[in-house]
Amino acid sequence: KLQEYCALANSARGRAAAEIVQKATSEPGLFAFGELLDMPNIQQLENGDQAQYFQLLRLFAHGTWADYRAAASTLPQLNANQQLKLKQLTVLTLAESVKVLTYDSLMAQLDISNVRELEDLLITHLMYAGVVQGKLDQQQGCFEVQYAAGRDILPAQLSSMLSSLQEWEARSHNLMTAIEDKLTWASNMHETSTRLKAEAEAKEEEIKASIKPDLDSQAFRNSLDGSYVEGSANMGLDYMPLDEDKAPGGRMKRHRR
Repeated sequence: KLQEYCALANSARGRAAAEIVQKATSEPGLFAFGELLDMPNIQQLENGDQAQYFQLLRLFAHGTWADYRAAASTLPQLNANQQLKLKQLTVLTLAESVKVLTYDSLMAQLDISNVRELEDLLITHLMYAGVVQGKLDQQQGCFEVQYAAGRDILPAQLSSMLSSLQEWEARSHNLMTAIEDKLTWASNMHETSTRLKAEAEAKEEEIKASIKPDLDSQAFRNSLDGSYVEGSANMGLDYMPLDEDKAPGGRMKRHRR
């Protein structure tokens, strides 16, 4: 929708440009005005008969309800849609720096006299509109901000924003370096573990191979011993003669089985 107003502003001057400002600031769901404010024909309003509309647009781009109250005598009177929008924008500004907004501070900033009206603004005109997400805490009397849409940036804010982005970039770089180091360490540990496992398996096979001939030889000897004992049993060699079995003269007595 903003692009439509910007396109109209390309050919509008004077009163026609002021009318575009009036319509844009009354448009439901439109919360960004910086691009329209930068249009050449809108900029020309600042030093002409319609200067108050230029100030009005700048208020909606960067100001709050408190700013309007302080300069109301120099600005056009706001209609109902403009009043609602400026209060919505004020909450966005407050949510940029404070994540827990008390009901008392919000009602003071927005000129709202009761909690029900405040909660209606927060729920119906901010959360349902998708520009703010949060949680109402009626017991503690506060609004916990989880998300808030950004507003137009003032030129004076660009340097601090650039600094913040540079700090974020530096932190991100350090984090990526730390992650890469951890990945390298994990890869090295995996390779070491794989190598040690392979060496252990090879050693195990070597030990098995050296033990097998001994086991085979022992098994062969055992089989021979077993065959000898079995053969002796079959041949009656397992009978050990006693002295009383010997006949006179040293010969063995014959026994009938």
